[in-house]
Amino acid sequence: MYDWLNALPKAELHLHLEGSLEPELLFALAERNRIALPWNDVEALRAAYAFNNLQEFLDLYYRGADVLRSEQDFYDLTWAYLLKCKAQNVVHVEPFFDPQTHTDRGIPFEVVMRGIKQALVDGEKKLGISHGLILAFLRHLPQEQAFQTLEQAMPFRDAFIGVGLDSSEQGFPPRLFERVFAKARSEGLHAVAHAGEEGPPEYIWEALDLLKIVRIDHGVRASEDERLMQRIIDEQIPLTVCPLSNTKLCVFEHMGQHNILDMLERGVKVTVNSDDPAYFGGYVTENFMALHEGLGMSEEQAKRLAQNSLDARLV
Repeated sequence: MYDWLNALPKAELHLHLEGSLEPELLFALAERNRIALPWNDVEALRAAYAFNNLQEFLDLYYRGADVLRSEQDFYDLTWAYLLKCKAQNVVHVEPFFDPQTHTDRGIPFEVVMRGIKQALVDGEKKLGISHGLILAFLRHLPQEQAFQTLEQAMPFRDAFIGVGLDSSEQGFPPRLFERVFAKARSEGLHAVAHAGEEGPPEYIWEALDLLKIVRIDHGVRASEDERLMQRIIDEQIPLTVCPLSNTKLCVFEHMGQHNILDMLERGVKVTVNSDDPAYFGGYVTENFMALHEGLGMSEEQAKRLAQNSLDARLV
């Protein structure tokens, strides 16, 4: 089944580039940039990937991202991810990047953008993987800082297609970012947002009605609100679901509890994605395989999930 799933043409619509930083590359970049790490070796770092919630993961995620310093570092990070995509027949990607993670520690915005964008351009030319880049605002930081980030990004407007909202969900509802999303949309950018992962269904309502998003990242808690579910079905609003992430971060205790196939059968446009694959144990094919093993996903369901991802592209 793995080989069949791997060969299926797929798009990935929910991937944080910083979350694709494999331990081996992390150590290589630390050595390149002469950065001391708190882990003795790759095995010790992998052993630290045991998370009880989203915040525990984010603490490690931001620590790992510190090794990214130069344009070449960001290029190498993105290129390594694209090589994984090529091996798994992921034909289109719309990854997130978190500029505030880097500018807040003194890395110029243009360094981040140029490295990532050049790798994506090379990926299209050399690997045949089309792309659209999404700039994500960190929701645990104030909206005014998001405005500053958007202003920094505008000289590179042609390099990205949309804005998103990620990081710590609990206590940071989408309504806190209504004005910056309105500004981004006025610049012709698509809007997406993380909602309904750890946060309640109300966060999904806010993201739809206040941020006017066109795609929900995660969204699995929509099933707790029947009226919301019906809206998502009626309007065919895509959900970028990340099964391995959801179990790794204890949104579901185990894959057998996941609701993605129930949503699929109800007519929700759900898609399969890897989120932060270096930390959560697998890329897109591994997420599909987890659904087959944990939920009995059929080939017919896999085809629909893969087609949903291709249909839900922003570009």
